[in-house]
Amino acid sequence: MHTTAQILDRAEANCRAHGARLTEKRKRVLSGLLESNKAMSAYELADYCGKPFDEPIPPMSVYRILDFLEGENLVHKLHLANKYVACSHISCDHRHEVPQFLICDECGTVKEIGIKKDLINTLKDNVSQAGYVLKSPQLELHCLCQDCANLAA
Repeated sequence: MHTTAQILDRAEANCRAHGARLTEKRKRVLSGLLESNKAMSAYELADYCGKPFDEPIPPMSVYRILDFLEGENLVHKLHLANKYVACSHISCDHRHEVPQFLICDECGTVKEIGIKKDLINTLKDNVSQAGYVLKSPQLELHCLCQDCANLAA
């Protein structure tokens, strides 16, 4: 398991490789997502990132930062919840599958897992046969994490 500092170092190297900069404010927002198990909105991140520092980050700036981080494949947007999570593969060197997000409806934790390419191709074919065009293969599944499922039992 990598520390937040190690993941930030890797994220910074990835940005440099693309000719981009991971500024201090961008690091603060990414750190907020890395340290949280849950998806966070821009407003939640603005509050979270402003508390330990005397310099708050306005929500509109957080949105711009999240757009940058998403463009660098460091965060993912959960469209149904309009919240963001850090990519769980920032520190990996292998090729990634299409992300699928398991979202606990009780505690809000999010887990990113990959979907095999052949399953995505089947989904695309099914969508096409129905007369539609798939815009995004990202799936967000509402679930219960094992801890919440055990509490409910």
